[in-house]
Amino acid sequence: MWVQVAALLFTAAYALWRDPRGPDGWLGGLEALLAALALAWWTALLGRLLRGETMGPGDGVRRALNLTFPWLTALRLALWGTLGLGLLAGIAPEANPVALTVLMTVWFGAILSSNAVFGTLTRLSAEPGDHLLRRRFQDWLNLSAALAVGMTVLNVVPIRGFSGTPELGTQLVYGVGGLLDVLATVLALRAVMATAPEGTAPKA
Repeated sequence: MWVQVAALLFTAAYALWRDPRGPDGWLGGLEALLAALALAWWTALLGRLLRGETMGPGDGVRRALNLTFPWLTALRLALWGTLGLGLLAGIAPEANPVALTVLMTVWFGAILSSNAVFGTLTRLSAEPGDHLLRRRFQDWLNLSAALAVGMTVLNVVPIRGFSGTPELGTQLVYGVGGLLDVLATVLALRAVMATAPEGTAPKA
């Protein structure tokens, strides 16, 4: 997961390098930077949870994550809402409406599931023996992995009449970043399942 943090930092730098004067570059860079910061705190907290530690309300890492991820979610929702309003205003009249609906639906689901993954871990870190909360955390990780696959495809495959023809470099950056996201989420899910206290592991 630390590899994914590094990949997000690279994505932030790439977005700023590609469009240093436009809002897309700055907003894309800010989103990737906040995501890297939140993921770094999340990874550190997950590692301590997997080692069996309990983090109280005053724990520094837990507090840092609680302060970071709501801002990330707010920025993502703002970007999603801005694009949604633009689509309603007709900025892409030639684009396939089904493809746009899939894009907005998967993106919205990914935002909510990511927020839930962050928030559920902060609660679980304070109560690692809570069987129901651990199962909920596993469910959110599972959903996030599936949505990450969808977002990777949508970031790499252009929608005719909407996204134009992407550069190969852009496809590689976001494609590799998406694959790392999927892999990291699946590995986190397996680690949580493998270290579940007796009675919390899912039944076959």
